Amino acid sequence: MIERILQKDIESRLFKGKIIIISGARQVGKTTLAEKIARDSGEEFMLLNCDEYDVKTALENSNSVKLKNIFGKTKIIIIDEAQRVENIGLTLKIISDRIKEVQVIATGSSSFEIANKINEPLTGRKFEFELFPISFYELTSQTGLLQEKRMLGQRMLYGYYPEIVMNPAGEISLLKSIAKSNLYKDILNFEGIRKPVLVEKILKALAFQTGSEVSYTELSRLTNADKNTVEKYIDIMEKAFIIFKLTSFTGNSRVEIRKGKKFYFFDNGIRNAVINNYSPLESRTDTGALWENFIISERQKYLKNSGIDASTYFWRTINKTEIDYIEEINGKLTLYEFKWKTGKHVKPPKIFSEKYNIKNVKVITSSNYEEFLGFEG
Repeated sequence: MIERILQKDIESRLFKGKIIIISGARQVGKTTLAEKIARDSGEEFMLLNCDEYDVKTALENSNSVKLKNIFGKTKIIIIDEAQRVENIGLTLKIISDRIKEVQVIATGSSSFEIANKINEPLTGRKFEFELFPISFYELTSQTGLLQEKRMLGQRMLYGYYPEIVMNPAGEISLLKSIAKSNLYKDILNFEGIRKPVLVEKILKALAFQTGSEVSYTELSRLTNADKNTVEKYIDIMEKAFIIFKLTSFTGNSRVEIRKGKKFYFFDNGIRNAVINNYSPLESRTDTGALWENFIISERQKYLKNSGIDASTYFWRTINKTEIDYIEEINGKLTLYEFKWKTGKHVKPPKIFSEKYNIKNVKVITSSNYEEFLGFEG
C-alpha cells in the first residue's frame, strides 16, 4: 500500500476528543486510509458504509443509547460516505459529547454536502482533512525519483487515482468507470442537478480549455445552456473535487484582467477520460496543456498535503501578455512558467516587473520539476 502524507497527521489527532473528517473524491483512497490508520492504532475498529441502507437508517435521528449499542466496545468507528446520512452532524455531535471514549473517522465525497451537514453541529468538535489522488511526492517517497520520472508520460495520460497506479495494464477501462459511474454520480446527487448530458458538455468544454481563460458566457454558448446554470454546475464540480480554479492576480492596473479564471482537473486521467483521448504524448496537440494541468494540480496537492498556506493565481493583461502561475506565500510573490521541453530563461513582462519589482520567472520543465513538487533530493 502506498503511504499517504496525511496518515501521520491524522494519527496524531486520534483520541483528542474530536471527530476526524476526511473528504475527497470517490476512489481516492479515503476508506483505505481510514482503515489503515485504525488498523495501525492497534484498537478494535468498525466500518459503517452509509451507501448501505440499513447502516444509513441506523445512524439517522439516533441517540446515545442506540449508538452505544451499535458500537459495543469498539474504539474506532469509521463512518464511510457520511454525507448520505440525514442529520449526520447531530449524530456526530452526540458521539463527540456523550460517547467520548470512541474515536470517529468520517469520510465524505462531497465537500458541499458534508460541510452543510456538519459545520454548525460540529463547531469546535472536528479536525478536517482533504485527500486527493496519490501525488508525485507520495510515490517518489516510496518508489524513488528515477522510477517515478520514468513514469511521467504514463501519469500525464492516466493520472494518479490509486486503482490506476496499482493496475497499470487496465487504465482506460478503469478511468472510464471512475469518470462515468462515480464522478457524475456524485454531481447528480445534488438537489436540482438533473442534466447529466449538460454535466458532460461542461466538463468536456473545460477539458478542451485547460490552461486557457474561461468565460461562463462562452461556456453557456458552447453548451446551449443558461449562464447561471453553467456557473452553478461548475461550482458543484469544484465541491465534488473534480476541478479547481485559479483566479487572476491583479493590483488594479487598468490593463490587468481583473475577473479572469482558469480551471484545472485534479487528475490528468480524469481530464483525458472526459474527452476520451489517451493518445501518446508525441502524437498529441495538447501536450502543453496536459503538462500545465499535471504540474499545477500536483503543486496544489503538495501545498495542501504539506499544510503550506499559499494563494495561487495566473496573470494576464487585456493585450494577452501573461504569466502561467503565481504563488503568494507570506506576502512574497514567486512567478512560474511551464514549458514541456524547453527551459529557456524567461523574464517577467515589463509591466509586471516594473509594477511589482520582480525580475525573475522560474521555468518548470519535464527535466527539472521534481523540486517544485516537493522532492528535495
